[in-house]
Amino acid sequence: MRAICLYLHMHQPIRYREYSIFDVGNNSNYYNDHFDGRQSNERIFKKVTEKSYRPMLNLLWRKMQKHPDFKISLSITGTWLEQAERWAPELIDQIRQMVNSGQVEIIGETYYHSLAFFYDLAEFEQQVDLHSAKIQELFGVTPQAFRNTELAYNDELARWAESKGYHVILAEGWDKILGWRSPNHVYRPAGCEHLKLLLKNYRLSDDIAFRFSNRNWRAWPLTVAKYQNWIDLDCLRGNLINLFMDFETFGEHQWKETGIFDFMDHFIDSWLAEYENKFVTVSEAADLYEPADEISMPETITWADTERDLSAWASNAMQGSATDDLYHLRQSILATHDSALIADWRRLTTSDHVYSMCTKYWHDGDVHAYFSAYASPYESFMYYMNVLRDIEYRLSNS
Repeated sequence: MRAICLYLHMHQPIRYREYSIFDVGNNSNYYNDHFDGRQSNERIFKKVTEKSYRPMLNLLWRKMQKHPDFKISLSITGTWLEQAERWAPELIDQIRQMVNSGQVEIIGETYYHSLAFFYDLAEFEQQVDLHSAKIQELFGVTPQAFRNTELAYNDELARWAESKGYHVILAEGWDKILGWRSPNHVYRPAGCEHLKLLLKNYRLSDDIAFRFSNRNWRAWPLTVAKYQNWIDLDCLRGNLINLFMDFETFGEHQWKETGIFDFMDHFIDSWLAEYENKFVTVSEAADLYEPADEISMPETITWADTERDLSAWASNAMQGSATDDLYHLRQSILATHDSALIADWRRLTTSDHVYSMCTKYWHDGDVHAYFSAYASPYESFMYYMNVLRDIEYRLSNS
């Protein structure tokens, strides 16, 4: 049997506005939540809903109704869920319907899409618990598989996941780690006895997520026949193809006009037309195959940028200062038992904020600029630190 594990990640940060130093101590409304704002959270969420979330969820649901054995996995951050509850609750209803069909698995992660694992383990665990509770509340399931923010992974994280009872974890299938091995197998993380590791096939995933609409790509245009032929060839290295990508690939990063929806519509049918081919969830993939080998990642690997490390969030003094100041406040913030203050503080742990402060402008500069709501990394840092100063002011007056 040959299986595709299609895993899609749904996330939107709660963006802070252009928060002035003169707002500090006077106005604790930090967010771009008004629809008429240039980069308002409501405007962005509703735009991406129309371009991506609604049409892609509809496509996936049609495929599930047509093919009872078509299955996918989703990870959905708490910040995405909060915004969907406010501005597009029908999306949550649709995902619940898909989960109830038994054809969608929800994967565990941090509620706030944070990198807290690398800064404060107790905070990380609380955010994972908050996420699990939210998924149980909305969808009636408890995640059995885990992915860390930005697929940030190392051996220590794997040991943590096993200790918490997860049976499978996700990571990037990076060449420097794999060497001669293929991502098309299940692996066992170093130091673990029962946990299984699934690795993203980044070449085949990125052909869709990043290269699909690039007319300068030598393989453009990507047709279903061409892509399935590539998968057939890659299956010679193992029969599990892990396609991991952002949900917003469909309609937002790759616009409808590129043909991305038609491509996926026909690709799913084409793959399932062959009797030995399946789509499986993350947990099903782990159950189908025994580990082919043990994989060790002592250094952290992510799915971001050309380096595949944490440098997108920790490569300059601004990012370091913002992160240090943020986590330094944690104990004092939690001690207030002020739910609004704690929520505002935790929203600042969302990794998108320090990502937008990145000053890497070689291969990855355009990507960072695309995902930033601010004119420059320096403006992002300034507004962020102003918000943090107001949180400190509220803390001192609590």
